[in-house]
Amino acid sequence: MDFAENKPVTGWIAGVEFPVLLFWQVCKSKDGSTGILYLVSSDLGCDAESLKTIYKRRWKVEVFYKTLKSNAAMAKSPAHTVRTQSNHVFLSIYSVFRLETLSLKLNMNHFQLRVKIYLSAQSASFNRATNVYSCVALAILAGINIYSLR
Repeated sequence: MDFAENKPVTGWIAGVEFPVLLFWQVCKSKDGSTGILYLVSSDLGCDAESLKTIYKRRWKVEVFYKTLKSNAAMAKSPAHTVRTQSNHVFLSIYSVFRLETLSLKLNMNHFQLRVKIYLSAQSASFNRATNVYSCVALAILAGINIYSLR
């Protein structure tokens, strides 16, 4: 079988009852490494450019779902009722929308943004704890009984 790059061929896949269009292309990563991407379509009338366009659009959907699961905690829902589950789904989708907005604005991917937000939250938490510790230390030095302040 002639299976050359940029030339889709019709073939069969084990377990699939109908012929499919098979296609492969070499992909280059940002770091310069290369890999082969194998594409399959049930539309036998597609050409190479159509297949590339379809899969490019599909890939954006895959990235969306990965972000939804990984960065918006969609898969880790603690909700048990229909209402709370619905709220969790809505807020997860909204979070991905906000991440995408920030991603475009700051020219960073979702995972970089998540790390940046996490580090910012950790820093704010540390600063808050340091401030509380400082206040307690000053109160002790001033002779104030901090347990009577409840």
